[in-house]
Amino acid sequence: MPSSEVRPELLSSVKLKYVKLGYQYLANHLVTLLLVPVMAGFLLEVLKQDPAELVALWRALGITAVHTLSTFFVLVLVGTAYLMSRPRPVYLVDFACFRPTSNCRVPFSTFLEHARLMPFFNEKSVRFQVRILERSGLGEETCLPPANHYIPPRASLEAARAEAELVIFSAVDELIAKTGLKPKDIDILVVNCSLFSPTPSLSAMVVNKYKLRSNILSFNLSGMGCSAGLISIDLARDLLQAHPNSYALVVSTEIITPNYYAGNERSMLLPNCLFRMGAAALLLSNCRRDRGRAKYRLLHVVRSHKGADDQAYRCVYEEEDRDGNSGINLSKDLMAIAGEALRTNITTVGPLVLPVTEQLRFLASLVARRLMGAARPGWKPYIPDFKRAFEHFCIHAGGRAVIDELQRSLRLSPDNVEASRMALHRFGNTSSSSLWYELGYIEAKGRMRRGDRIWMIGFGSGFKCNSAVWRCLRSVSTPVDGPWTECIHRYPVDIPEVVKLL
Repeated sequence: MPSSEVRPELLSSVKLKYVKLGYQYLANHLVTLLLVPVMAGFLLEVLKQDPAELVALWRALGITAVHTLSTFFVLVLVGTAYLMSRPRPVYLVDFACFRPTSNCRVPFSTFLEHARLMPFFNEKSVRFQVRILERSGLGEETCLPPANHYIPPRASLEAARAEAELVIFSAVDELIAKTGLKPKDIDILVVNCSLFSPTPSLSAMVVNKYKLRSNILSFNLSGMGCSAGLISIDLARDLLQAHPNSYALVVSTEIITPNYYAGNERSMLLPNCLFRMGAAALLLSNCRRDRGRAKYRLLHVVRSHKGADDQAYRCVYEEEDRDGNSGINLSKDLMAIAGEALRTNITTVGPLVLPVTEQLRFLASLVARRLMGAARPGWKPYIPDFKRAFEHFCIHAGGRAVIDELQRSLRLSPDNVEASRMALHRFGNTSSSSLWYELGYIEAKGRMRRGDRIWMIGFGSGFKCNSAVWRCLRSVSTPVDGPWTECIHRYPVDIPEVVKLL
């Protein structure tokens, strides 16, 4: 058969994606592929030599027993110094999220009815809150603390402490039940809550409740926004590097009770509509014996911020509706505010996790922009394909705008942001604990497999953008006990762009 007749059939059977995968594998393992043949050839040459010739070569080099022992001692010394200087592995043994009860549920009808009955809201403020809820991405099962169900809400110190005890103790109790850890074994405690910082502190409340040791390292973080959960992870990691064979308990929450806004300034009304009650407790360990039972290993934490006001929920522009009332759009200026912090995270995380091919493309794009920036001022930078570095993404569920903009900017698929959208729909914006509700969703769906990598991205005031990279150490079997236990079978659900409430 002539070769011209065979060639088209051969070409039609070749899929270009396999060629691309082969190129990517070659680029990512170039050094290994070059060294293996060289080492194999050297070993074959040694095996071909006569033992007498090898002994003669050894004597010709003048290597004595003293030289051999000295070399061995140096190698042992260098190896020991390397092992001691290596950072200790940090494992996430397990985590637990607060599961709100049905009596805390706030359907849209209840929320709007209460808003109309509040003595301090005018009609325009009520209509504005309607517009927010219609476009928020929240569902009918989100929950507010008991004090916020009163008219008007009871924003007292006692009510705020009651909410803190409810959400924090519930999460910690479930974590202790999951891990079987005794409270006396906890060496480090980190609690973060941005808007409620009482005296005694929330960390002292946890210490007293669980009778933790008197010499425990206790930290209480406040005023750091929704990204404080990952800041707490970073602090706990640093402390675990300095204290071997230790356990760290990290609690992330936001207390809603004392922060209800009773006024008519539109930008201040947004948190009333978006934030909901929630908390997460997680157990970190640097004990190597915990590797077998731990779920995840912490690989990287990246912290960056761009000085600015907290406008993540204040990006409001005027848009007249049919009634002459102004509407809202939360995504107009969001990335303009957070863009610098996000870019810092991308350029920092990228070299740590991306394959060589994506790094080379990013570098080529950067060089091209530098060289031809004057000729093409609108040339956009190349955004690496992070889907090749991570199997799962947990984006802070601060609102629909945050998720939409991150999906667009990072070129993620709807499946990549499903966990974030569903967590927002079911639980609302639970601030720094939202990332753990999202991770719980992935586990409850049975999608977490050994070796999977997870990228957590948190946004907060400052403007801060913090990241954490985890690797799954064991496949998580379902069903998973947690906040999604009773409702995971109903998800994912379709979330319309606008839910008409009036």
